Amino acid sequence: MEVGFLGLGIMGKAMAMNLLRHGYKVTVWNRTRSKCDELVEHGASVGETPAAVVKKCKYTIAMLSDPSAALSVVFDKDGVLEQINGKGYIDMSTVDSDTSIKISEAIKAKGGNFIEAPVSGSKKPAEDGQLVILAAGDEALYVEALPAFDILGKKSFFLGEVGNGAKMKLVVNMIMGSMMNAFSEGLTLAERSGLNPGTLLDVLDLAAISNAMFKLKGPTMLKNIYSPAFPLKHQQKDMRLALALGDENAVPMPVAAAANEAFKKPEAWGWGDLIFPLSMRLESS
Repeated sequence: MEVGFLGLGIMGKAMAMNLLRHGYKVTVWNRTRSKCDELVEHGASVGETPAAVVKKCKYTIAMLSDPSAALSVVFDKDGVLEQINGKGYIDMSTVDSDTSIKISEAIKAKGGNFIEAPVSGSKKPAEDGQLVILAAGDEALYVEALPAFDILGKKSFFLGEVGNGAKMKLVVNMIMGSMMNAFSEGLTLAERSGLNPGTLLDVLDLAAISNAMFKLKGPTMLKNIYSPAFPLKHQQKDMRLALALGDENAVPMPVAAAANEAFKKPEAWGWGDLIFPLSMRLESS
């Protein structure tokens, strides 16, 4: 089967590569054409426009940076809508539910099928096919895409109507961002207090708050190793969208709001492209 893939950033590149390695034919597109080169070396084809990719493939996956990029790829000239009739479109970007619903309605009006399927996980899980996929929308397209999802992720959830996937992802990333703020501050506090931060990691690992993220990020943070995975600007975008979701539902979120302010400060300093655990460590230090 030939699958389209739009967006070859940190996540999209790893995901498209996994599909190629598992025998899928993949046609890719990215605004910066040079980002397609490595995929082409592994057997991918390149589409000149999003519309050209959609025309060629039974369904097309998108993994884009933010709501603006997700809307642009669909609605702009030579965009997805021009060739979507009878095809499937799977948007795995992290966006707000209103953006997903707008895209879904436009695609259905043109005779296409749509699911949103944002993921929980960053670069390493994407490379290892260990993402968690949060899908919602057209259930028949979801079933059709499950073999690909099984390559990309360790678990897929079908959450019902369009918008639920986006909401779930924002809640997950809001919790993650709040936790990482506290974790970064805790590591710095331990160091400044004369404690061994490595021992702190051992204590956390045995305590009730032990979790996979601390295990994954903690040792590399202590060694000041920050491989490209998830830029601060994207985490702050997710916090902002989660807070807007809280406003819509009259949910007080003082912890998330404080975390968002902590993210905004280093971003204002020009650190938005830094990996977000690094930016938080620099701020707390």
